[in-house]
Amino acid sequence: MNIITSNRKRNNALIELDGISKVYGEGQAAVHALQGIDLCIDSGEFVAVMGASGSGKSTCMNILGCLDPPTSGTYRFKGVKVEALSRDQRAILRRHYLGFVFQGFNLLKRTSALENVELPLIYRGIPVARRRAQARQALNDVGLTGWESHTSGELSGGQQQRVAIARAIVTQPKVLLANEPTGNLDTARSREVMELLCRFNRDRGMTIVMITHEPDMAAYAARQLHFTDGLIDNNQEDGKTE
Repeated sequence: MNIITSNRKRNNALIELDGISKVYGEGQAAVHALQGIDLCIDSGEFVAVMGASGSGKSTCMNILGCLDPPTSGTYRFKGVKVEALSRDQRAILRRHYLGFVFQGFNLLKRTSALENVELPLIYRGIPVARRRAQARQALNDVGLTGWESHTSGELSGGQQQRVAIARAIVTQPKVLLANEPTGNLDTARSREVMELLCRFNRDRGMTIVMITHEPDMAAYAARQLHFTDGLIDNNQEDGKTE
């Protein structure tokens, strides 16, 4: 069965971008990072986003993560217009529905793995005993039981990325946004990370949107989007078949 899906509107889409544009600067100095893109992502999809540097893929990810507003167009999350939300409401959306994984791990260096994973739960106001139990479970889920007290300096790159993934999934987000999650890892560790992401997608139904420059990492996703000059190149959209 072909599971390639159109970027145009679909009923019951989790994420919908309709005519999204993003312009930085003004006048002759204006940079049109996105030029009216349409995109739909259903709940439970695993989408890889590819494109050259400056193609607009990171700008799109920032908009999906409510980190940067679009200049024009409509972004709907579960049918709600995100641009109509207040700053506090967007922060709540990020806190309760989105998880983030970055190329550089972004761990607190003098803080233990357990404490790093606890951070999103602290922002939610979860009591100490409960959040520590959830953080331990998240570390177990990424294969790091026994490493709770180690700081990032005591962990390999692959282990640091697994801590970062545990931090992203400890809140059980609806969507995991991963920006070059294997960019700083060797081939073996990259495969470990991708297998983790696939497991969370398959077993938990977690929606994953991942930026990558690596075709072999993008191949793990069910759908691949290619950005070119601020547009999604529909001629290059790839999907797996079953």
